[in-house]
Amino acid sequence: MQAITIIPRTPHSTQLRDVPKPALESVANGRGVLVKIIRVGVDGTDRELQEGLYGAPPPGFDYLIEGHESFGQVQAVGANVHELEPGDFVVATVRRPGSSIYDLIGEYDFTTDDTYYERGINLLHGFLTEYYVDQPEYIVRIPPGLKDVAVLLEPTSIIEKGIAQTFEIQRRLKVWQPRRALVMGAGSIGLLATLALILRGMDVTVLGKDHKPYLNSDLIGQLGAFYESTDKLSIAEAARQRGPFDIILECTGYSPIAFECMQVLGKNGVLVLASVTGGNRAITVPSDQINLGFVLGNKVMVGTVNANRTFFEMGVEDMALAAVEFPGWLARLITTRVRGLANYKDLFTEMSAPGQIKVVCEIS
Repeated sequence: MQAITIIPRTPHSTQLRDVPKPALESVANGRGVLVKIIRVGVDGTDRELQEGLYGAPPPGFDYLIEGHESFGQVQAVGANVHELEPGDFVVATVRRPGSSIYDLIGEYDFTTDDTYYERGINLLHGFLTEYYVDQPEYIVRIPPGLKDVAVLLEPTSIIEKGIAQTFEIQRRLKVWQPRRALVMGAGSIGLLATLALILRGMDVTVLGKDHKPYLNSDLIGQLGAFYESTDKLSIAEAARQRGPFDIILECTGYSPIAFECMQVLGKNGVLVLASVTGGNRAITVPSDQINLGFVLGNKVMVGTVNANRTFFEMGVEDMALAAVEFPGWLARLITTRVRGLANYKDLFTEMSAPGQIKVVCEIS
């Protein structure tokens, strides 16, 4: 079968190569599930892998199959698999367990191990190929009504995790009822964050770089949220006009924004960082004021990345609810479909084209 591969930490090593088809029997105890991949989404992580910034191949390989945002259909199951059956539509989670106590209890996305295992990112092959085999514990069944948009589930799960963490933390307040939320960034993660917060009944403000109207701002308006460019409305002014913000989700990928958000977060508020940033950027911040505000205002900051199965399942529930309340909305996030693995160069070129939200590869 074919696969899109890289040599990790070697810039611009992407190529299409023939690789062995995985065997159902490669999973012990009759617990294997063979999945035919239908489509895969790509994002900034895939671009950074291609730039050689991080990643590692599985043991015994000098290459890594890319892709972590999958959607496929079960082809066969082992003798001891009862959770899934051939024909089921499915999405695979990304992180796999290590050896820490968190890994052992199924909270593998909270691992304290120095070494981590992520399909398509680090030490495990990904999904930009034709088939994969995995255990049912890491495969989530998708209702047929969501099959056209389920490729968005992996990024949705990151937002679900961040919001779930927020409410778990705030159980300390007994009666916490967040009403106003701010989302920084109107890319795919910011749009999915806006959707999740709207579905929870919040008044949502979204700030992004681009001036409205454009597709992303239109999508935000369709949800009933407010959008404005930071060129016209600063974060501080947005807090004065539309705050105080009980929840802020930072989804820009630009780390200095986090410190601006810390300064405008409301009392008893939670700032969720959903950006993974690299580099050595440094800025000057009013550290005394930020510290005082967090201490006296009982504020919290937490990060979210790479969710476990629980949050994927929460994402399925929200996507199903969105399909009822906002028909067709999720489908508009998929802005380009590249046909076939052989056109992988187009896949990654389209990622950088203006107006893109989510680019996917249609594999089968």
